[in-house]
Amino acid sequence: MHRILAPTRPWPLHCTAATREIETRAARRFPSHALMQRAGDAVARLTLAVAPHAHRIWVAAGPGNNGGDGLEAAACLQVAGKQVFLTWLGTTAGDRPAPADALAARERAIAAGVQISDHLPSPSDSFDFAIDALLGIGTTRAPDGKLAECIEQLNSSDCQILAIDLPTGLDADTGCRLGQACVRADHTLSLLTLKPGLFTAEGRDHAGAVWFDELGVNDGEPRPDAWLSGASTPAQLRLHARHKGSFGDVAVVGGASGMAGAALLAARAAQAAGAGRVFVEWLQDADDAGFGVDALHPELMMRSDWSRSDAEVLASATVVCGCGGGDAVRNRLPRLLSLAGRLVLDADALNAVAADPQLLTQLRARAKRSLATVLTPHPLEASRLLSCDTATVQADRLKAARELTELTHCVVVLKGSGSIITAPGQVPHLNGTGNGSLASGGTGDVLAGWLGGRWAQAGKQEADKELTMAFSTASQAVADHGAAAEPMQHGALPASELIQRLRRDLRCGRPAR
Repeated sequence: MHRILAPTRPWPLHCTAATREIETRAARRFPSHALMQRAGDAVARLTLAVAPHAHRIWVAAGPGNNGGDGLEAAACLQVAGKQVFLTWLGTTAGDRPAPADALAARERAIAAGVQISDHLPSPSDSFDFAIDALLGIGTTRAPDGKLAECIEQLNSSDCQILAIDLPTGLDADTGCRLGQACVRADHTLSLLTLKPGLFTAEGRDHAGAVWFDELGVNDGEPRPDAWLSGASTPAQLRLHARHKGSFGDVAVVGGASGMAGAALLAARAAQAAGAGRVFVEWLQDADDAGFGVDALHPELMMRSDWSRSDAEVLASATVVCGCGGGDAVRNRLPRLLSLAGRLVLDADALNAVAADPQLLTQLRARAKRSLATVLTPHPLEASRLLSCDTATVQADRLKAARELTELTHCVVVLKGSGSIITAPGQVPHLNGTGNGSLASGGTGDVLAGWLGGRWAQAGKQEADKELTMAFSTASQAVADHGAAAEPMQHGALPASELIQRLRRDLRCGRPAR
């Protein structure tokens, strides 16, 4: 059994269909009821580990196999000396009796002395721990009736809750709630496979601490639907025989009038990441206050017309475009799309592409010339590119990220809870670092700049490897960005402080706190 913290290595994620395939193949290899017994034993062991002093335990068991796992766990806990009260919503007969495995588990629970009832506990009953075994990956509609009542009572209890496989009411593939009723667990034990929905959208808020037990089924197939990533890599010590030109140039194009801070945050992040030289093309009047120098970081070089540099200069640089660019960024994009060697498009640059089919055509053409591009949209910007609404993007974030890559032929970082990184021909990465404290102004600009700064230091790649390098660098940058916000604290993390943390982590070799 493993605790899935900010990942120190990639973990394969499997959607419902793939999990069913693994489960079916495993069932053919094991004796009857063996998988469910293993699942119940794993749940019981985790319960004893996280709540060793809990004596009275409530198990809310649904009518299917997830309920069967709960019945097996209840039997194990009763044998271990706990007092278990189990609400079972299944039936032994009628039109829809419980599955055979669950019925066998019920008999074992009764034999162990578990109190089984079809009623919810009385409001006056007090429990030290609760187990959500109501619904598993097979559910596709919002819980209602007795199921919804169980969820409400679980969420209103004063004790810790452990969800089996995933919190009831949560979609295993998307991380979205299926309705209003959804268990908010303190712990979730994912069985056989890790599900993407536990790590993106609302899943991270409802799953709590995620644990994983493959139940002794080491099945390398089918191919994962995504990889849970997040292992941050500290900087390497620099060799003596190097100079600033050895670590690449980054140019930040953005910061229209009233939004200069966005470009400065991106530029400061790129410099903190280790880029050799960082230029800033502010898209505002030269006589605006402060133009010409960043008083806190005078090493940043301000250029009013950097994007008009010679083609060779643009081709050798990593360009971060769009941070606070406003409408002014549109007239810079055609040249950058044509000539920039490596390009990160964020914020207003993405809005410009979404509004102009010609810019989208130019963007798609970059891939044919082996010029890599990384897009870093938040859900609203993604919805504009996909010509849909934000709710559609958030309803299936993995699908939306894949569609963006298909549309643009670019590496895509769909930001949000469990940021998703996709690229042509690559299995998506789902980032496991970060938290809600990053929901503050400017942190997206920091990510774009940090990504550009790390990418600039990667040596020139062969044409067929440039896209892979961009995908790897984007995944790494997102992991760094999230890790710098951990552990979670109350309130928002200011973007300027985020840059300081990123710099400290990179220099001190601390991938996450």
